[in-house]
Amino acid sequence: MNFTREDVKQAISDGLLSFPVTDFDAEGRFDAESYSRRLEWFISHEISAVFVAGGTGEFFNLSQDEFREIVRLAVKVVDGKLPVIASAGLSVATGSAFARIAEEEGADGILLMPPYLTECPQDGLVEYARQICDSISISVIYYNRGNGVMKPASVQRLADACPNLIGLKDGKGDMQALNRIIKTVGDRLAYVGGVPTAEIMAEAYLAVGVNTYSSAVFNFVPDMAVTFYKALRAGDSDTVRRISREFFLPFVDLRDNKAGYAVSLIKAGTEIIGRPSGSVRAPLEMPSAEERARLESLVEVAKGF
Repeated sequence: MNFTREDVKQAISDGLLSFPVTDFDAEGRFDAESYSRRLEWFISHEISAVFVAGGTGEFFNLSQDEFREIVRLAVKVVDGKLPVIASAGLSVATGSAFARIAEEEGADGILLMPPYLTECPQDGLVEYARQICDSISISVIYYNRGNGVMKPASVQRLADACPNLIGLKDGKGDMQALNRIIKTVGDRLAYVGGVPTAEIMAEAYLAVGVNTYSSAVFNFVPDMAVTFYKALRAGDSDTVRRISREFFLPFVDLRDNKAGYAVSLIKAGTEIIGRPSGSVRAPLEMPSAEERARLESLVEVAKGF
C-alpha cells in the first residue's frame, strides 16, 4: 500500500478512472507479460487510479491464485504512481479472502462487488459489506449494483460502522436514488459513476455532484476517453455532445446486442488497436465478425477526436 485512505478518496473523487481488461493467452491462461505491457501503457495516460481485476477485468472469472498474481503484478508495474484498487465479493468468506490477498500484495484498496446471486435484505447487505470491510485495513469502495443496491440509510450505517469505507460506486444509474444517497451521506464518501459505458450518463452524474466514472473504452480508445472527460469537466457541451452522438450512442447500441458485451467488446477493441488481450472466458462470448466490423468503424471515428 502506497496511499492513505484520504489519498485514495481524493484520487477517485476527480480524474478519469481506468479499468483494464485481464490478458489471457491462446489457451485462456493469464498472460502476465501482456498484462504488464497493458498497465505500463495505461499509466502513461492522464488517469487518477487503476482498478485491476474489476468487472471489465473479469473478476468473476478469476481464481484466487490468478487474482493474487494480477494484484502483485499491478502493484509492481504501477510502482506507487497511482492508487491500485482490486476487487472482492461473492460471499463474506470469499470476499474477505480476496480482500486479504489484495492487502497482502500491496493494493491500496478494494472495490467491493455485490453478493453472489441471492436477493438480499438491507440489513444483510450492510452486514455483508461490514464483515468484509472489517477483514482488512485498506480502503473500500462499495459497488452499489445488481442485487447489492443499498438505500441511503444503509449506506449511512455502513459508513458509520466502517472507517475504511471511503467511496461508493454507482452501478444502477438511478439519479434520484444516487442523489438521495449523496444528500444523506455527504462528503463522508467519494462517489463514482459506474454503469456500463458510464460516459453515456456522465452529464447526469456531474449534475448530482459525481465528478468521475469508470471508463471501460479507455482500454482501446484512451485518447478519446480523456478528451471526452476533459470536455465534460470544462463544460464543453459541444464536444461532449458530438462524441456522444458519433461514438458512445452507436457503441451502446452495439453493446446491447448481447448480454456481457460491456466486457466482450472491450476485449475485441484491444485487438483492433493492436494490443490484444485474448478472448473472454465463459459464460461470456466474443463478438461476431459483423459486430467486430462495426466496432472497427467506431475505432476509426474515435481517432477523429
